[in-house]
Parts: sequence; structure tokens; C-alpha cells
Amino acid sequence: ELARDGVLSVSPSLIDPPLSRASSLPQGIEHVYDLYGPSEDTTYSTWTRRTQGGTANIGRPLKHTASYLLDANLQPVPQGVSAELYLSGAGITRGYLGRAAMTAEKYVPNPFSTTGERLYRTGDLCRYRDDGALEYQGRIDHQVKIRGFRIELGEIEARLLQQPEVKEVAVLAQEGPGGQQLVAYVVASADADTLRDPLKARLKEHLPDYMIPAHWLFLNHLPLTPNGKLDRKALPGIEAGRSQNAYQAPVSELEQQVAAIWAQVLTVERVGLNDHFFELGGHSLLAVTAVSRMALELGLSLTPQLLFQHPVLQDFIARLDSTDGPINEEKLNKLDALLDEMEEV
Repeated sequence: ELARDGVLSVSPSLIDPPLSRASSLPQGIEHVYDLYGPSEDTTYSTWTRRTQGGTANIGRPLKHTASYLLDANLQPVPQGVSAELYLSGAGITRGYLGRAAMTAEKYVPNPFSTTGERLYRTGDLCRYRDDGALEYQGRIDHQVKIRGFRIELGEIEARLLQQPEVKEVAVLAQEGPGGQQLVAYVVASADADTLRDPLKARLKEHLPDYMIPAHWLFLNHLPLTPNGKLDRKALPGIEAGRSQNAYQAPVSELEQQVAAIWAQVLTVERVGLNDHFFELGGHSLLAVTAVSRMALELGLSLTPQLLFQHPVLQDFIARLDSTDGPINEEKLNKLDALLDEMEEV
């Protein structure tokens, strides 16, 4: 029940109940084994014995099977680094019947063998844990590119599934203001209002900012296709999670003016005092655009750094009082030059 094409790996919630009743079960049913493998390697390739309270993993290769985590140059990656899983051994099939091009793509010469055997490219993203076991992290064909960064969606999902409150998760890239944005769909045991910020904080301990979802939608369950796989097309659109804070209307004239500029730059209907510029879809280019607009239209003296440091509208407005007076020509020229540079990128 591995997470291939959207079917999640066997989660602790399925493992723990039978193990907790092991003493009352017939002898020999006190163990739960988790087996992984594609049909191209005769169904099973790796195995692990799951323990109560343990984290999901796909273990180690079966006898007469070998596994490799390799980069784009077919070179091994260090422990902890995510890479595509390749398999070799007695179970590897000869190829796809009548599909020579696909066979050549998926079955490649094994650079670690002198017998002429081939490796099978699984398309699965894994990493080695500290104990040497393989940890499944998703599909490499779920890789997306956002503002120049290549992102493995499965890596984000794997990190979220490590959190005890998270039961199921899917991360997608959806079109939003200024381009694609990451959206996390989470089925959790805790309330969204109390869980969203802690989950984001934990992700930031392991992942760069560009891999932190901008939108978080908490669902009762993930939609599935008739054969039990994740139905990505049935997930709610990004509009459902556009603003995740209770709306607090801007009051002062300056608040209203800045909020209006943010709304226009982000192409959203409205921006409240509690709204976060980057959670509404902002990014570096839009930040420079917003700062330039505020400088030109409101005569404010500020730099993009202020918006990065204080992305919540209310906090941003409070910081404007400490800026150093009206915009001057030198600063305006710097803003225009930076905006031109960002637009070229």
C-alpha cells in the first residue's frame, strides 16, 4: 500500500491496532511486515518489519535484490539526501512488451555490475535514514518548478507525514497570483487553527522557505478514485484557502491605501490587517512591485527588506512609522533598477 500514484504508505494508524492486540491473536500473527516493490521487479523488492509507534519506511532489499539511490548522473547520494530509487537483481524483468523506447528509458545499464545486468528506474523518491532503511518520499514525476526552484512534492508530503497529528496529506502546485503556489491538503487529528502554524514551523526546520506551502486546507478526508488512489482533480481549488486569517478591515487612511496596493499587486479581492503578504501568494518579484507602488503612490521611504521582515499588513504598517522620511530620488532610482532586474528574471 505504498504511496505510488497517490496511494499512501502503510501509516502507523493501520499498524498499531493489530500490534496492540497481538497477545490475543493466534501465534505467529504478532508481526506486521511492510513490503514494497513495482511489478517490473516481480512485485516485491524491499521489506521491513513494522513496530508499534514506529515511523513508515520501506526497509531494505530482499535477498537477491539490490537497491541504489542515484542522482541524474547515476552516482550514489549521501545518507539523508533524496534521490530516485533504482533496483537490480534476480527479479528484474526484461522490459515492456512492444515498447522499446519505454524499455530503454526505464531499464538502464548497471554501472556497478560487470555482468551486463540492468537497473530498473522506479520513479520513486527515497532517502536513507540514519539506520540505513529506505524512507519513501513520493514520486519524482510529481516534481514541479516554482520561480526557478525545482521542488519534489513528495519530500514535503513525507515531512508532514512524520508529524504525529497528520493522518494523510497531499501537496500540489496550483496557479495563483504571480504564478504557481504550493498548497497542502491535510487530514489531521487536531484543529486547523491550532495546527497550521506549528506544522509550518516544523517544516522550516528541515526545508527551505520556497518549499513551505503558501496555502493550507484541512479536510476530513482526501478524495479517492474508485480504485482507491488519490483523486488530485477532486481536491478543492486554491480559492478555498486564499485567506486563512479572520478578516480585520483596515481602519486608518494609510492602512486602507497600503491594503489596496497589496490587493492589486496580489490580484485578490481584499487584504485585511491580519493577512500575510506571502501567504496570499506573494513572492520576491511581487514584493518589489508592491514596494515600488507604495513609494511612487504614497511617497513612502522603504525597501523590499521591510516587507520580507514584516509581511503581515498590521505589523508592516506599524513599522512604517520608523522609516526615515519621504522617498528621495536616489532611493526611487534604486527601486526602479531592482524592479527592472527582477522583471528580467
